[in-house]
Amino acid sequence: MPEIAEDEDEIDVLRWLFWDYVKDLRGHQAELETAKSGEVDPAKLKKAMDTAKTVREAVQLLMAERNKVDKLRKDIAGGVGGGSLDLDAARNEIGRRLACLRRAGGS
Repeated sequence: MPEIAEDEDEIDVLRWLFWDYVKDLRGHQAELETAKSGEVDPAKLKKAMDTAKTVREAVQLLMAERNKVDKLRKDIAGGVGGGSLDLDAARNEIGRRLACLRRAGGS
């Protein structure tokens, strides 16, 4: 495993580790696919299952961290476009526009 430079971003390190685990998992998969039925080494199968579990945990960790980063970005932006919809304000605006159209329709 190569050494990690001090100035490397933690996300880059996590990404590098993730892809390293994926590469290992693909290697295990290739070994298992080439083995004849019934001749799969239980130790290799266990190693593949452990690697698959590690990849799954890494994906969950990366997704959790990504969600944290997205939340921080929204907080920093001051909640601009926060995704909440003010239905009362929308209803009032629609009513106001309809009233304007009714008034203009009689002219």
